Amino acid sequence: MKALIQRVSQAGVMVEGKTIAQIGPGLLVFLGVAQEDDRSSADYLAEKILGLRIFSDLNGKMNHSLIEIGGAILLVSQFTLLGDCRKGRRPSFTGAAEPKKAEDLYEYMAWRLGQSAPVSLGRFGANMAVNLVNDGPVTIILECPFTNVNV
Repeated sequence: MKALIQRVSQAGVMVEGKTIAQIGPGLLVFLGVAQEDDRSSADYLAEKILGLRIFSDLNGKMNHSLIEIGGAILLVSQFTLLGDCRKGRRPSFTGAAEPKKAEDLYEYMAWRLGQSAPVSLGRFGANMAVNLVNDGPVTIILECPFTNVNV
């Protein structure tokens, strides 16, 4: 499992020209699910995401977590995070989980994160337009250490 996390002042998702999700200050999390991932992968990443100290304190130091600032999460599925570009010019997505498994783990991740913070969702499998104002910019990539992500 791989997550690309962006600290945002705001973010939203549109599908077919309609806004389906929006957040204010918090995290935009793009999530890719690999074939061998399971709930323990999601549990590991959820704890990391919720505990990341990437929000500024009064002195401008990255010292606070999402929970401490009362921020929200916009969770967007993105299998292309698992693209393997080592050969040729077209990414291979053979390491990505099948859609049903990926959707189940995406929904589990949303539930897991939602136990500690407000979560809004993109639409799994849809062509989405994601807009964001990256705060910082701060962008972090997290990978589950027991997932074999070939990137």
